[in-house]
Amino acid sequence: MKIYFTIAGAHYFHGTEFMERGMKVYLEKEHDNKFDTEAIKVSMEGLGQVGHVANSVNTVIGESYSAGRIYDKIGEIASGEIMYVLPNAAVCVLETEV
Repeated sequence: MKIYFTIAGAHYFHGTEFMERGMKVYLEKEHDNKFDTEAIKVSMEGLGQVGHVANSVNTVIGESYSAGRIYDKIGEIASGEIMYVLPNAAVCVLETEV
């Protein structure tokens, strides 16, 4: 079963204009996040953080899982691949733990 997730908050970092299908992203649990105890930051090699895994009904797109739904399914670090790029978000598929 494929698990999809949405990268939210990209506009606070580098935007989504450069993102393309097939690019690899890395997920890391963000234990020190003051606003969300299930926060998962999303990074890309050479850029650093590009957003967070969406964790609200307002930011989760389509069949994506929220950060809360995948938090216990991954270890501290996991990877994914961008599937679709939208103006303010990207939908990705979870690959494996790193």
